[in-house]
Amino acid sequence: MTDIAPEALRPATSDFGAPACDLHEPSSGSANAPTVTVVLPTRNEAKNLPYVAKRMPPVDQIVVIDGGSVDGTADVARRLWPDATIIEQTRAGKGNALACGFLAATGDIIVMIDGDGSTDPAEIPLFVAALVAGADLAKGSRFSRGGGSDDITHLRRLGNKGLNGLVNWLFKTEFSDLCYGYNAFWRRNLESLALPPVELAEPQWGDGFEIETVINVRAARSGWAIREVGSFEGKRIYGRSNLNAVSDGLRVLRTIGRERREHRAARAATVAGWA
Repeated sequence: MTDIAPEALRPATSDFGAPACDLHEPSSGSANAPTVTVVLPTRNEAKNLPYVAKRMPPVDQIVVIDGGSVDGTADVARRLWPDATIIEQTRAGKGNALACGFLAATGDIIVMIDGDGSTDPAEIPLFVAALVAGADLAKGSRFSRGGGSDDITHLRRLGNKGLNGLVNWLFKTEFSDLCYGYNAFWRRNLESLALPPVELAEPQWGDGFEIETVINVRAARSGWAIREVGSFEGKRIYGRSNLNAVSDGLRVLRTIGRERREHRAARAATVAGWA
């Protein structure tokens, strides 16, 4: 896995700090730049979306997934992005919201960010550039060169470090920030992630905050080329986070165990098929 520092890819900035480039400009000598879809899960983010919109570079599609908001989030999204695709998720949880958004995406590249303003949309060109340069997954990292956080607590940092080390040991990966949710990948590879079917009514594993771990581990298991992109995480602007460091951390730990068992079973089946 290659670590990409922001200064290696970052375009010139405007007076407002947002990238001055257009994502539709051809890259790497290609006559046709890839189209980009931003997938934005939301739940009561009406006050935060104007900031997200202000920082958003030109993209081909924005998919807003509303998780039962009671503050008019969907109405605000429609005013900010009249051409956006706005849908309701089918079950509860961030993972389900993202899975629903991925299915509604039409762009060549899918970028997943948060709706609370903590992930900066102005960094999207960095992730797109990493994919155009050859990556299958552009993995945001607060701990790579150029990254950082104003939001992560000491407890969450320690937990992330432990879970990160466990995944690197079990799956021979080199992640520096397993649980950060700012990622981008090629839509053509979506099927290999085998995310829970969105049409089922009952809760599924992968519906919650463990979704980042599921995506990262399955991308590695599938042999994707992974490049980390330094990313800066800000504080949530308004409202309270739905993340619980202890319960969600334990859920991620269980997810690692499940993925490890599935990985070993898949390898055993492959070996048996060769016999």
